[in-house]
Amino acid sequence: MAEVFIAGIGQTPVGELWEISLRDLAVRAIVAARNEAGGLKPEAMFVGNMLAPLLSDQAHLGSLIADHAGMKGIEAAVIEAGGASGGAALRTGYMAVASGEVEVALVLGVEKFTDRVGPKVEAALSTATDSDYESVQGLTPTAQAALLMRRYMHEYQVSRVAFAGFPITAHTNGATNPQAMFHNLISLEAYEKAGMISDPVNLFDAAPIADGAAALLLTRWELLPKDAPLPPVRISGSSMANDRLALHDRPDPLEWMAVRLSVERACRQAAIRPQDVDLFELFDAYSIFAVLTLEAAGFAERGQGWKMTEDGQISLAGKLPMATFGGLKARGHPGGATGVYQAVEAVLQLRGLAGKNQVAGARRAMIQCLGGPAATAVTHVLERV
Repeated sequence: MAEVFIAGIGQTPVGELWEISLRDLAVRAIVAARNEAGGLKPEAMFVGNMLAPLLSDQAHLGSLIADHAGMKGIEAAVIEAGGASGGAALRTGYMAVASGEVEVALVLGVEKFTDRVGPKVEAALSTATDSDYESVQGLTPTAQAALLMRRYMHEYQVSRVAFAGFPITAHTNGATNPQAMFHNLISLEAYEKAGMISDPVNLFDAAPIADGAAALLLTRWELLPKDAPLPPVRISGSSMANDRLALHDRPDPLEWMAVRLSVERACRQAAIRPQDVDLFELFDAYSIFAVLTLEAAGFAERGQGWKMTEDGQISLAGKLPMATFGGLKARGHPGGATGVYQAVEAVLQLRGLAGKNQVAGARRAMIQCLGGPAATAVTHVLERV
């Protein structure tokens, strides 16, 4: 298998981009990535998207976007895995280049939520749950997160305020990310007073859904343009794992097997331990997701993940920086595009171009996105060469 490098990155701001169509949003990210990659021409494009058929009345995004971006004739298809769609598209592009089947692959993540408003959006998001046994009963992703959070609080005897450090950290970092949806800081007092969405999940425990697009150009070392951005960034580990879709089918809903497996496999491929990474961009769609991910990934013992917000452990200067550009909570949650945004942000960190969000001396990053409550987990390890 050939080594795979990221030759170019592009992203749009994340937010309520009412005036931009899905196809135009996608092209903006693609053009930025291709310009940075020095004219490399992709042979294939893999699009991470979750909800375009439901929210934008548009399927067949591969052909639509390739045409609109002036890439007629290339191989192009959508990769869908719920909120993990962007990570799954990145894994597909990685495998295509690593196998030698494709020399240059374009990976795109794009999501447009603002084509619909209200209950239609909630209903669309609920399609990532088990339709026959969960969503048909009215269970939404937020209610699902609330059940997990309540169970965690009961089992480990922790209060709701124990989760506050995750959104507080995310907003601290998002405040200096020009691409982020929110730039406001939040305090512990504000967290405690925030209104409930689905008890015990409050307003600051849930990431805001938003529009956005991000893109990557992948290729082999020998094909990197001479004027490609330095230092080069290599994908040294890539893995995807799944668990039972419905929470009630799992022996222990607080044990996220897919997270554990995907981290173990990606780290084994990269010949590292999880503790060897300099930052971790995880899927903080809900505060409880961050806690359970840290525990399943091996960064904390079970029942202890919430303690990692103490003493600045997850801050930019901490032992495991997280949500370094605001994460889903402050950057915004662009659905199926999330995994590609995480890769773009990790590349900026490893190149030393993260500005006020820079993790000092970052050489290795782990990124992970999830479909549902870790029914799918996709993990990548990126390294500065």
